[in-house]
Amino acid sequence: MKIIALSLGLLLWSTSIHALGHQNLSSVGGQLDKCGSFDLKDADIRSVHEAFLDKSLTAEELISCYISRIDKIDKAAGINAITVTNPKAIEEARLLDKEFKEIGKLRPLHGIPVIVKDNISTSGIETTAGSLALKGYIPKKDATIIKRLKAAGAIILAKSNMAEWGINANVSISSTAGETLNPYNLKYTTAGSSGGTAAAIALNFGIIGLGTDTGSSIRGPASHNALIGVRPSMGLTSRNGIVPLNLRNDMPGPMTRSMEDAARVLEIINGYDEKDQLTEYGLNMVPESYIDRMNKTDLKGVRIGVFRRISMYASPEVSKLFEKAISDLRKQGAEIVDPFEVAGFDSLRHNQWCPTFQEDLNLFLSSLEDDVPVRSLDEIIASGKYSPYIKNDLLNYQRYNNLKGENVCTDVFTDVRRIEFRQAIERAMSIYRVSTIIYPSWNRSPAKAGTVQAITGDNNHIIAPHTGQPAITVPMGYLPGNLPAGLQFLGKMFEDHRLMSIVQVYEKKTHHRTHPVVLP
Repeated sequence: MKIIALSLGLLLWSTSIHALGHQNLSSVGGQLDKCGSFDLKDADIRSVHEAFLDKSLTAEELISCYISRIDKIDKAAGINAITVTNPKAIEEARLLDKEFKEIGKLRPLHGIPVIVKDNISTSGIETTAGSLALKGYIPKKDATIIKRLKAAGAIILAKSNMAEWGINANVSISSTAGETLNPYNLKYTTAGSSGGTAAAIALNFGIIGLGTDTGSSIRGPASHNALIGVRPSMGLTSRNGIVPLNLRNDMPGPMTRSMEDAARVLEIINGYDEKDQLTEYGLNMVPESYIDRMNKTDLKGVRIGVFRRISMYASPEVSKLFEKAISDLRKQGAEIVDPFEVAGFDSLRHNQWCPTFQEDLNLFLSSLEDDVPVRSLDEIIASGKYSPYIKNDLLNYQRYNNLKGENVCTDVFTDVRRIEFRQAIERAMSIYRVSTIIYPSWNRSPAKAGTVQAITGDNNHIIAPHTGQPAITVPMGYLPGNLPAGLQFLGKMFEDHRLMSIVQVYEKKTHHRTHPVVLP
């Protein structure tokens, strides 16, 4: 009965939201684009800090303006990106204003509002991973990346909706909040599972967005919402305090409106963490500054491989944008290697997935405080507190018996199959002498809202989650229906800084990102 009730509730909620269509909130949006004399519309870390320094804006004013945006736009426009706001955000902003007044110096992310995916632990703020089974759970400790952001002066403004437990790459539907819709076209999905963060940052509900990426959950939603989405090299960023989907692949990362803002976030969150052993492999691999290395004005001398083995399946509309992107990169000075090929790619890419959700989740839940509502996948299933569309997934994970001792189930640095896959990619990159390879982030347009069944076209999951290499999606234009499309750049392991520098040139030269349709 609980499942039927949830299903009916989701259907009624979805129907009422779809009826809103492309509701025009121009008058409301226009009023909310100003925060005193400060223009929020294209706000980024640099412009906010400049306003703090010239005393035309305070952190308290900024946070108040963003809370007002969320309150007046999110539900009214039918987006449903935000699940809860931080009740102490304004108080935290006042303390930062006081600190700045006293010492006259800004922290690296001083007063910058952050939208956090609901599977990342935030002390004092409900964290549910999109599941009613965790409803009411409030962590007492921050995830490592949250702790580092706070120390840098960032303010956790709100938590965002997601695909329940991170399971679905097509949609962001949770049993706690329903479905998040694409702000560029409300009839379509944001992709999953970090869709709430993507929609929130696209609508400028905050400046920094945090997502997690197991297969495509940062880069898919970022692509569908005209954002920069970064999956860092595995081993650079701690996963401690994040509800797992598959620890073999899970990685957190930034979702932002510019490559520069994403780089500033990564400067803070990347680095060794004793609570995540995988970060031992990233020791001494994080440069002192990403920003200082992002000084290219063109792509002269940069060789870029076009991976047709992936793009060959793209729709005509996506192919047209992809060919234009290749042309743009060539005009920016890049030497295009087309086609780029990897020996044995079709065999290497297969048999990489290993569904360890039950083992990883049980271990995570058992480590939490005594007041956590559930402590195992069995208890979650028994509770009936989950969205109907993930029932079969949960049952399949429950039935799966992890093959102990099989190297396919180990991490990216010890799994023989994953190492061979990465070596083949990077060997080809060395042979062709390319710094990065490119392909569409998705081969198809975003799916219609509510499309929970598997669909083809998601390229994000094919390489990076298995090889551990860094991958970044950047806007490459719009498909019919005003639907964003993304261009993906893949780099060599631990060469994130080089990848970011290349992406920034393309981003700044093309300026593809525009504001969503529900805003002016």
